[in-house]
Amino acid sequence: MKIVTIFLIALSLSMDAFSLALIYGTQGISKRDKIILAIIVGMYHFIMPLIGLSIGSFLTDKIIINTNILVGVILTLIAIEMIISSFKDKEEKFLLSLAGYFLFGLSVSIDSLTAGIGLPAITNSFFSSALVFAITSTIFTYLGLNLGNILNKKYGKVSTMIGGLILLIIGIIYIFK
Repeated sequence: MKIVTIFLIALSLSMDAFSLALIYGTQGISKRDKIILAIIVGMYHFIMPLIGLSIGSFLTDKIIINTNILVGVILTLIAIEMIISSFKDKEEKFLLSLAGYFLFGLSVSIDSLTAGIGLPAITNSFFSSALVFAITSTIFTYLGLNLGNILNKKYGKVSTMIGGLILLIIGIIYIFK
């Protein structure tokens, strides 16, 4: 069950990258740049949960709190933000540069930081979980960039909403666990 939960969280966290990659994939990014951008996103999704884990460990050591409730609230808040953002019509312009790629990676991996805070409530395999997050987000970013010139932009919003709904369900399960 834990591996399924980790994989579902990885899928949910990757939906932001996928949906934005769908949009930005329509801008004619070269194959080399698609690979670079996907790897950058994967690296962020590996590092951010581990940073979040450190923050979460500090908070739970200093503050007595049920970690199941903490992870549930965090995942629920991320899910709500993802669902709300799926209704926004705002389309952001993407800088086609290495700096732009790093900003893209950071922006789609912030939710991995907060997910890392609650990671101890789910598993003790932190490195493996971060690796699953990284691999999944790398694949989804690359797929999104490649499908971007084929799929309509509205599917990006649908994928964000689906990711948010999956994360919301997982968050609610953890709150009432």
